[in-house]
Amino acid sequence: MHKIAVIPGDGTGPEVVKQGLKVLERISEIAGFDYETADYDFGGERYMKTGEVLPDAAVEELRDFDAIYLGAVGHPDVKPGILEKGLLLKLRFALEQYINLRPVKLYPGVACPLKDKGPEDIDFVVVRENNEGLYAGVGGNVYKGSDKEVATQEMVNTRQGVERCLRYAFDYCRRRDDRKMLTLCAKTNVLTYAHDLWWRAFNEVGEEYPDIERDYAHVDATCMWMVKNPDYFDTIVTCNMFGDIITDLGAMIQGGMGIAAGANINPEGVSMFEPIGGSAPKYTGKGVINPLAAICAAQMMLDELGETEAANAVEQAVMSVTGTKLESMGAGRMGYSTDEVGDLVVEALPEEL
Repeated sequence: MHKIAVIPGDGTGPEVVKQGLKVLERISEIAGFDYETADYDFGGERYMKTGEVLPDAAVEELRDFDAIYLGAVGHPDVKPGILEKGLLLKLRFALEQYINLRPVKLYPGVACPLKDKGPEDIDFVVVRENNEGLYAGVGGNVYKGSDKEVATQEMVNTRQGVERCLRYAFDYCRRRDDRKMLTLCAKTNVLTYAHDLWWRAFNEVGEEYPDIERDYAHVDATCMWMVKNPDYFDTIVTCNMFGDIITDLGAMIQGGMGIAAGANINPEGVSMFEPIGGSAPKYTGKGVINPLAAICAAQMMLDELGETEAANAVEQAVMSVTGTKLESMGAGRMGYSTDEVGDLVVEALPEEL
């Protein structure tokens, strides 16, 4: 029995989560596994009513689940940063979800903005450190609001945090069993303290993985090669800030936010799965938002829960829909409603595994 906490969130979040749960229900029947869900109303509406984003008691309650399925965070009537820091970052840090996992894979039928690039060219994974770096919140202001103001934001890197991220990346690269090349994306020529630690740990840990080729690229070069030659990459490992940047670039080259999903993983605890796109408030309630990213997030959740065959079946169903049914990944341009796209994925699932 898999226990799954569901946080539909804001805007179009509930609409896309509904489709993900629809697919989850059907694939559980086919694969023969049991699960139960519990809904939580954390998000903008609750905050405006109660002033509460995510109480500490709720964090402790969520520790008892096997996974968290999140729709979206972001409300037009709530100041930016309140929900993102109070919900997303709080969960990532409190639950030690120290890995942000982002597959960058171009599916059949999905338009790519890169000239002459197809599914055979874009299939790599970014492993982003998720609990340290510039997002650790260390810093402050002196003389705020004056012409003497000083603002500092410190990049925090610990040997423990860096090494556990690197070990996960090496293991994941080995499991992918593709080219078996792990690229460290950093900036060792400028960040000569923080990324010197990453470089040394990368090579020291790498000695334990003789079957994995070690590769290095500065973050600016990584961005360049992701556009020019995305087929070069297999698995990329990087720090929190750089990972945040290059994964959005990755989402674009795989066809946009409508198809991009991600996971916040604690390999020893509870992990959280979500579509990469935001809450898209202008599309709320119109039934035009693309739910495939949320369905792909559910697919990643199944894989992490050990339901590998079910996860593979969901991915194949999504690929069938993108390759044969949808006119576009864009909201309102799919040729189908949000509910209908969910139905198409369910119909594309096999009758048995």
